[in-house]
Amino acid sequence: MPVIPRLRSVARALWLTRRPSRWSALVPVVAVLAGLLFATTSQVARGTNLRAEVTDVSQLIRAEDARNAERTARVGELRAEVDALSQDKGGSTRAKEDTARADRLAPAAGYAPVTGDALRVTLDDADITADALPEGVSVDDVVVHQQDVQAVVNALWRGGATGMTVMDQRIISTSAVRCVGNTLILQGRVYSPPFTVTATGDPATLEAELSADPQVQIYLQYVEKVGLGWLVEQQGRITLPAYDGSSTLRHARPER
Repeated sequence: MPVIPRLRSVARALWLTRRPSRWSALVPVVAVLAGLLFATTSQVARGTNLRAEVTDVSQLIRAEDARNAERTARVGELRAEVDALSQDKGGSTRAKEDTARADRLAPAAGYAPVTGDALRVTLDDADITADALPEGVSVDDVVVHQQDVQAVVNALWRGGATGMTVMDQRIISTSAVRCVGNTLILQGRVYSPPFTVTATGDPATLEAELSADPQVQIYLQYVEKVGLGWLVEQQGRITLPAYDGSSTLRHARPER
């Protein structure tokens, strides 16, 4: 028998008698699963892109801010309806007395507009780039922080403010000023600097208390050192709007 045909016979016999390995047995299974995956993806996609788009955080914040503004406006409409119903001539004498008392307290509580002479304070980040920072100064030193805005708010209240707004929102007892990075979050709304705080009252007394506040004095040191924004202006006689958001108190603890 010729040599080449004999070798071919031996090779054929070896191929027929060789046991398949574990990996060779898995190849058909993997192929079937891949086919099922491709078929399922085709059915689900229906010609569209299944890859999730990258979320723009700033766009998300703006969208949420817009929704909060719409809800705030709706709350204002509902509150106006409740006030109109409360002013109904019907009802008991007790209800009328309670309504009258609430109306007297509303301006001080922030639930009614308040008119008076006003002082406005503006705080802003320093106009300086990270590569131009003076020695010993960090990026945190050139932006307005939560404690800076809160210090101004506290000082104006101590100065006898009869009403106050931060940006365009009226401040009430449950208002909380919070900052994330260099943005301010107030009652579900997000603001970028410059931040404005406006208070009605005696402007001279308000400004004197503002200048005497220890936390404000620390801020003023950085105004001179790194150029943080600071502007105090008398506004004349203005009217601050009523608070029109939710007044539900979610967390509280007894005073010791």
